[in-house]
Amino acid sequence: MTSTDVDGLLPDPWDLLAGTDWASLEHACGSAAGTPALLAGLLADDAGTQTRALRHLDDPVHHQNTLYSATVPAAVYVAAILRDPRTDTTVDDRDGRALPLRAALLNWVESVATEVSSEAEAHMARVELCLEDHPESVQVRALRPGLFQAVAAFLHAPDPAVQEAAIAAAVPLLDAPELVGQRALLIPLVRDVLLSSDNCSYRFIAGRGLKSWGEETGSLPGKQDEDLRAGGCSSAPPF
Repeated sequence: MTSTDVDGLLPDPWDLLAGTDWASLEHACGSAAGTPALLAGLLADDAGTQTRALRHLDDPVHHQNTLYSATVPAAVYVAAILRDPRTDTTVDDRDGRALPLRAALLNWVESVATEVSSEAEAHMARVELCLEDHPESVQVRALRPGLFQAVAAFLHAPDPAVQEAAIAAAVPLLDAPELVGQRALLIPLVRDVLLSSDNCSYRFIAGRGLKSWGEETGSLPGKQDEDLRAGGCSSAPPF
């Protein structure tokens, strides 16, 4: 790794782990003092350690899709390691199913980005809350250009699982005003790849994204149209 990665938008991951005052940050279980050691495990030599690190990201760092102060540097770290060859391994997701670690990390980025999307902001406004009143949300929004640059490296990945996860992660990131111009490049991938996925969560993300971008969704075929009209999957998402 060089001192910077992804066109200088992301720091060196090891510098980030060492230079962040994790003890001053919180996740769902309180102090995040132990988080850097666990995050380092994502690049361990054995799948068991990597799986435990992945589970720490899901809970408590991003427990029940909530953003905490520790979620912000964790998101930067995840983005910064996506190109590391040690993320080529296979791990078990939260449901015990085998998944490429890189795809699992991209799924996690998608979940974080969705929490600061335009749709999330609109939902908060309907219950008289303001996303801008939450520092973690504001900080994650500021990360979106760097996160997108990291994700974009895998939009044409040869592994279908990684490609689909990357496209899904890119969709909410493109709500950032400075990234809106990238939507035209992503739309063909959303239509040709994500809408054809066997993963109902990905199909829903595709349909929701196209609809929010003003693209035609009335003619989505079969399962994709059902997902969009139903508002999600008929069964629990696989991640």
